[in-house]
Amino acid sequence: MKKSFDFSGYATKNNLKCSDGRVITKDAFKDNDGQTVPLVWQHLHNEPANVLGHAVLENRMDGVYVYGKFNDTPAGSNAKLLVQHGDITALSIYANGLVEKSKNVLHGVIREVSLVLSGANPGALIDNLSFEHSDGSQTESEDEAIIYSGLTLSLKELAHEDKSPEEDSDGETLGDVFETLNEKQKAVVYAMVAAVAEARDEDSDTAEHSYSEGDEELMKKNLFDRNGEEDKVEKTLTHAQFMEIVADAQKTGSFRESFLAHAVTYGIENIDYLFPDAKAVRENPDFIKRNMDWVNSLISGTHHTPFSRIKSMTADITAAEARARGYVKGALKVEEVVKMLKRTTGPTTIYKKQKLDRDDIIDITDLNVVAWLKAEMRLMLDEEIARAVLIGDGRAAESADKVDDTCIRPVYSDVEMYVERSVLESTATTMDKMEAIVRARDSYKGSGNPTLYTTASFITDMLLLKDKQDRRLYGTEAELAAALRVSGIQEVPVMVGVSRAITDPAPATIDLIGIVMNPKDYTIGADQGGQVSMFDDFDIDYNQYKYLLETRCSGALTLPKSALIIEQTRAAG
Repeated sequence: MKKSFDFSGYATKNNLKCSDGRVITKDAFKDNDGQTVPLVWQHLHNEPANVLGHAVLENRMDGVYVYGKFNDTPAGSNAKLLVQHGDITALSIYANGLVEKSKNVLHGVIREVSLVLSGANPGALIDNLSFEHSDGSQTESEDEAIIYSGLTLSLKELAHEDKSPEEDSDGETLGDVFETLNEKQKAVVYAMVAAVAEARDEDSDTAEHSYSEGDEELMKKNLFDRNGEEDKVEKTLTHAQFMEIVADAQKTGSFRESFLAHAVTYGIENIDYLFPDAKAVRENPDFIKRNMDWVNSLISGTHHTPFSRIKSMTADITAAEARARGYVKGALKVEEVVKMLKRTTGPTTIYKKQKLDRDDIIDITDLNVVAWLKAEMRLMLDEEIARAVLIGDGRAAESADKVDDTCIRPVYSDVEMYVERSVLESTATTMDKMEAIVRARDSYKGSGNPTLYTTASFITDMLLLKDKQDRRLYGTEAELAAALRVSGIQEVPVMVGVSRAITDPAPATIDLIGIVMNPKDYTIGADQGGQVSMFDDFDIDYNQYKYLLETRCSGALTLPKSALIIEQTRAAG
């Protein structure tokens, strides 16, 4: 497949003396030749958004050369513009498994290439992460370092496709050229290959490329050499046979299918070996996932504290005892009574765990499977936290995997002091539900202009509302949000089918329509060390790498009446 790259440059240079006296030796990273590694920003690995694209490594006589390609994410597109404009000109690498002898770095494994603001030094620099200085003896461990070459990258013309290290001098592979042929031309190629493959050359000196070195005779064979020990009968594709294929093609309507049907008869077995291999359209496998735009919006909008035990205190001054009073001369003055309320929320642990066989990691060369797996783990952990915050994790109370809802308190099931509920009749229309949301704003005591979190079907129902002239009432979601008096509308796929059962005044099922809240009024707390952290370990007994992504935190609404719950009674039957 023809590839294009956005820039290129040296990731490392051999024989450049670094500021601490060490030297990167020739072929120190030769095992990385041809590999594809992530392209990241400033060596940040804490979230998928920092992955800007990928880089193909090429080991050269004078260093490791990089061909960089940006992805289509906002971060990747922004980085591409910065490189185009010359704002970012420096590269560095992160490597581990380093081997050093007498100040010479002999071997290592490049794990990622980073765009950096500066090359640090005009020459080179090794920024140690865990690197033991040897005293002349060779030392090898899972040491790691960030290595700056001090060189600038080379910007390519983005409008043209650059040749990759895998392409020929014309920038096209044989497979690319073959695919440009029409069906008739491909049929001729098949015929030519068949004839050449079965032809015998009586002059063995030219057909078999035989020659001698000293007393030993060596034999070289090309693609079209025959195996005389196996083929006793000479097979050729005659003109008559070719015309038979043509006649058959006129009946079937496909020259190619006709030729394949006669392939074994005319001496080409397993002809599919000649066809180009299938190529992946993207570097990494795509995730089949739910819409997660709401996850970042909710998590990033919440209030974060460096304490995992959250306490909220409230004074209730709505009671009659708290009102100011009139005074009658000579009467006793009565003190006001203020009721104090307190709620404390402790932390719980939420985690994702995965493992990979080391053999699989080594054998999978088309992508960085470890980085891809870690990105999936973080994606799913964030969704689980956001789900627990908004509606709860949905698992049964007796499940060992349930996120403790007394530590991460769901807004949907919170007590009356913090939420206001509006329950509609089963016959309520879409317009009735919208009016209920607007009227419920009278009870909203939260911060600023809230957001509506709801399902895609309810958003669709509202957008499809029409007047008596069959015209849409709301052209865009922005117009709809303004009519509902909210700052925005977020689609939450995991909210579909969420309901609760009641027994008073009569048994019924209450379906959730939407939640109106400002994420700022929800507090998430984590002590030092309880933040989202990635751990990895190697099990030497089973030859497996194990990965754990974990956080220990708490969460709860901290302002009274800071969320509105809109529900509807489900119709009986």
